[in-house]
Amino acid sequence: MSGVWVFKNGVVRLVENPGADSLDGSRHRKMLVHVPSNEVITSYSVLERKLMMLGWERYYDDPDLLQFHKRSTVHLISLPKDFNRFRSMHMYDIVVKNRNVFEVRDM
Repeated sequence: MSGVWVFKNGVVRLVENPGADSLDGSRHRKMLVHVPSNEVITSYSVLERKLMMLGWERYYDDPDLLQFHKRSTVHLISLPKDFNRFRSMHMYDIVVKNRNVFEVRDM
């Protein structure tokens, strides 16, 4: 595993291959995949449907975020309202809180 360790707001995280480009010059992008159906999450409506099936409930407290909570846990998933701002850090948050159901893959 290669990359750079970044310290920001009191948190250290590994940024894998910052600025690394593929052979055709385009950047590697990540996609969130629902493992049981092998379906790529292409919108919040698709994601919300999958999360609801897993027992997640939608919170409507913050107008700037999409938030989901699971009653049986202390977990909260917070996502930017605009799907275009949905990044790999949000994807990994979903993966960690839903083990073996979602995974992040390179496009």
